[in-house]
Amino acid sequence: MSGDLLHILRSVGLDEKQAALYLAGLQLQSAPASEYAKATQLNRITAYHTLEELVRRGMCTIVKKRRAKWYGPVAPEKLAVEARKNVDALQRVLPELKSLQGTKHLRPDVLFYEGWEGIRRVYEDTFTAKSELLNFANSAVVRRYWPNYDEEYVTERVQHGIHLRGIAPDDAAGRKVHGEDRKRLREIRLVPAKDFDFTNEINIYDHKVAICSFGSPQHMFGVIIESREVAETQRQIFEMAWRYAGGHERKP
Repeated sequence: MSGDLLHILRSVGLDEKQAALYLAGLQLQSAPASEYAKATQLNRITAYHTLEELVRRGMCTIVKKRRAKWYGPVAPEKLAVEARKNVDALQRVLPELKSLQGTKHLRPDVLFYEGWEGIRRVYEDTFTAKSELLNFANSAVVRRYWPNYDEEYVTERVQHGIHLRGIAPDDAAGRKVHGEDRKRLREIRLVPAKDFDFTNEINIYDHKVAICSFGSPQHMFGVIIESREVAETQRQIFEMAWRYAGGHERKP
């Protein structure tokens, strides 16, 4: 008996005993359970119960002879038809099955980039944003490592029509950048530098959170997390900070 045939029959929903009995039946045609048991080396009771399962599943038929039950397999073509029906049924309910999976159970995609070139790649990904960028940043830090940041990154962001809302430390660099908001397609709110001296940058957009760390030239890295749940949580945290920053700016 071919192991390949057994494997294929098991792949369409038959267990090992059922597959063995079905293949034996193709050779025996119509026979009592005892003949099936002998052909498959199963004990007679196991063969009988398994053949009854195949009958219930429509894969075997019963013919009564001399007050005994004889079993016969259905044509192989019928198995192929049933297998196609199962595949078609699965395809129909696939969207519903995927919806049951839920985003919170999906493993997020995390992309890690090392070095300055890696950080540049993280910034370039923000140009794919279909929503506004929500940004925590230290205006001085990125420009220290990227002197042409405004001419290169900010200009291209504006060309893509991507609006930015940002929170930055209230220092000389932050105030200078804040003063150019209108022409740079952004709105920045400043927070006390002594309390919030960010050393990395976070961008939240669409279903992504991008983090750039500028610890030192030897330890720069960037991370992009693709997860709707993570992005939505970070978006809510930003909105909470945005309200605080608005209150700070209104103080005399």
